[in-house]
Amino acid sequence: MRLFLAFIIIVLSPVLSFSQNGPAKLQLPSLISDNMLLQQKADVKLWGKAAAGQIVSVSASWNAQNKATTDKDGHWQLTLLTPAAGGPYTITIADKETSVTIKNVLIGEVWFCSGQSNMEMPMSGFLPTDTIEHAKSEIASANNPEIRLFNVQRAVSNMSNDDCVGKWEVCSPASVQSFSATAYFFGKKLYEKLHIPVGLIESAWGGTPIESWISGTSLGSMDDFKATISKMKGDLPKQSDLMMWLEKHKTVEVKLAPENEKWKNLNFQDDIYTKQDFDDKGWPTMKIPQRWEDTDVGEFDGIMWFRKSIEIPEQMAGKELKLALGPIDDMDRTYFNGVLVGAGEESGLWQVERNYTIPANLVKAGKNIIVVRVLDTQGGGGIWGKPEKMKLTVKNDTTIKSIPLAGDWKYIPFAELVGNKFYVYNAQEFFSKSRPKPITAYIPTALYNGMVNPVTSYQIKGAIWYQGEANVGRADQYAKLLPLMIQDWRRYWNVGPFPFYYVQIAPYEYSDKDSTSSAALREAQAKAMQVPNTGMVVTLDIGKVFNIHPPFKLEVGERLAFWALAKDYNVQVPYSGPVYKSMIKEGNSIKLQFDFAQGGLLAKNGILKEFEIAGKDGKYVPAQAKIVNNEVVVSSSSVSEPVSVRYCWRNGAEASLFNGIGLPASVFRTK
Repeated sequence: MRLFLAFIIIVLSPVLSFSQNGPAKLQLPSLISDNMLLQQKADVKLWGKAAAGQIVSVSASWNAQNKATTDKDGHWQLTLLTPAAGGPYTITIADKETSVTIKNVLIGEVWFCSGQSNMEMPMSGFLPTDTIEHAKSEIASANNPEIRLFNVQRAVSNMSNDDCVGKWEVCSPASVQSFSATAYFFGKKLYEKLHIPVGLIESAWGGTPIESWISGTSLGSMDDFKATISKMKGDLPKQSDLMMWLEKHKTVEVKLAPENEKWKNLNFQDDIYTKQDFDDKGWPTMKIPQRWEDTDVGEFDGIMWFRKSIEIPEQMAGKELKLALGPIDDMDRTYFNGVLVGAGEESGLWQVERNYTIPANLVKAGKNIIVVRVLDTQGGGGIWGKPEKMKLTVKNDTTIKSIPLAGDWKYIPFAELVGNKFYVYNAQEFFSKSRPKPITAYIPTALYNGMVNPVTSYQIKGAIWYQGEANVGRADQYAKLLPLMIQDWRRYWNVGPFPFYYVQIAPYEYSDKDSTSSAALREAQAKAMQVPNTGMVVTLDIGKVFNIHPPFKLEVGERLAFWALAKDYNVQVPYSGPVYKSMIKEGNSIKLQFDFAQGGLLAKNGILKEFEIAGKDGKYVPAQAKIVNNEVVVSSSSVSEPVSVRYCWRNGAEASLFNGIGLPASVFRTK
């Protein structure tokens, strides 16, 4: 499970920032481009760079104009009043030498969609194990030119980036398959109900903790993070050294393509490193299986080559073999005696065991070479399963003993992935003293700087958020961090207390399905409802206890949309399940009252489960619960003087209490 990750902090790379001394020609950030969607009836900001002292004029085809003069560094910014939803329009931006026309612009409602893997999970799923329900039909029917999609490409930084990598795309089967399923279903429901254009900006990264998404200014106000923020500031020169060192190397850029296509057919001198006679004597060895983060390599995202020489006995020669390597995190290209025999080059394969067939004509007695090129895009990386899973066997012949493959493999880090680029080394450079060591930490602020700050000048209606799994075990801290992040984002967007709707994490086993760490985190999430103009989606009924990526993203997206429709667009739709309000002690039982009990309280399949009750000793025991007069009455024969009740207080607890409109109650405990 890839929840708690450490990343390399980087300073601004050229692809993520405008030049510092003012460009010779007009430059625009990636968000201001063809197919963009602007917030309706608002003074939206447009910005960019040009030569210092230039007048930049902007003219929109809905009869709006404005001008700005660039400052000494070439920056300019202005506002433009947008009309009611509609379009398409054009916007022309010009200085005295250059004119750029932005085409196919729509006006409508813009939402920022952020979080970790359950927000990032695309419509195509994390194949093959983690899928999205209804994905095939939804992707096929996603021809909607009035929904626009922008996916902020992954970027970390310890300084506030002013641009990001990404592009606006018209919603289509091709564009939607690699876009957030939760965000898409949210936007689709808004469009169906409002019949106006909707723009969705996805900015998500799997496995990331909430503190990564908060600015250093706000995070530094918390005692828990003051020292870390101070250390990050002190490490800036070292990070500059790393980027300067990397920029001297050849680069391979990752193309802007669907997630399941972008990593295919990359070439990292495969024709050289896979040769049988390649000299790998100078390479170090690594005990396999294990993730390389647990070795001297440490934190590293990118390309790693592995080579192993094996002796094949005469009785195996000329026979078709099965090569079993166990799971590889994330992707691989695998060669036998210089010939490609298998590959997994799509996202989401990190748990998938690799089993490849070796053609009989490649198998010879004596020395043979297995070469694996591993590509890791985030978090843990390497060949990491169980040792007994790694072996070479003769197909359809159990009489010949298999060859174990666990043990020492030669390896070398070859290309480091930073942002949207691979920096290709001389293979020995990773371990040389010339390579500045990257700064590794828990990376607070890194994703705010790289993936939120570049968007804060872009006018939005509101934000949706799906995150929390990476912070399980730190509920008390999360109870402070989530409100802090909401206030932080509202501060930097500076458009008032915009609506913020979020998802309470679903049931999942974590370390033990009967432990309570995630229940406490859910309670911390629920507390954030005290922040004005927020709303929370409960998912206790649409989780998968043994899969952290539930397939029910349609339900999640639509429930988020119900909050927005009801609160921001005056559409009469149900949006909340029962919310615990108060309790009354009555003899040996406790009566519970709820808000949002419209349609009456209901028990799933007629039975209320996951209720516990405690006496003065504070020890909770399973309780009987029943619905009486639209209240829940809870009791236990082992607790004669009850004091408190809790509900769904386990990692794997699933909902049993609903209201009459079919929405579940949240985790709660009385106090």
